[in-house]
Amino acid sequence: NTPALIGLGASCFVPNSLCRPADASIVEVVMGSCGVVEKLSDEKLLDAVTGLSGSGPAYVYLMIEAMADGGVRMGLPRATAMRLAAQTVLGAGKMVLDTGKHPGELKDAVTSPGGTTIAGVHALEGRGFRGTVMDAVQAATKRSEELGRPTPY
Repeated sequence: NTPALIGLGASCFVPNSLCRPADASIVEVVMGSCGVVEKLSDEKLLDAVTGLSGSGPAYVYLMIEAMADGGVRMGLPRATAMRLAAQTVLGAGKMVLDTGKHPGELKDAVTSPGGTTIAGVHALEGRGFRGTVMDAVQAATKRSEELGRPTPY
């Protein structure tokens, strides 16, 4: 969860039965210093957290890199394309967090009938974008589960 290095990570914790509310509050404050933190009730969900927000920055970095490469392919200078791609991801993420709106609603607000955005969305969907991202989260979750199992000696 490398964004934690700049205070923008996303993590979770699960207090066990011996954890007092005051202890959980301390954990929340300490972990919150690295970004957002959610308290979960089931430890089994921590592998999904790893698959989503622990591995997720790599997925987003790939998307930023691909968007920038697309911009370069269309003639933009590399530095400009990279800055635009990264800012686009930052702005979109902030819109989801700040507005509380569903990402689909925000997507629809920028998608004009017959316009450029729907053409790009169609290209992504035609290549299984959502399913591929969901599969990545699932694969990372399963690998986290595997790594958490005791190894026989």
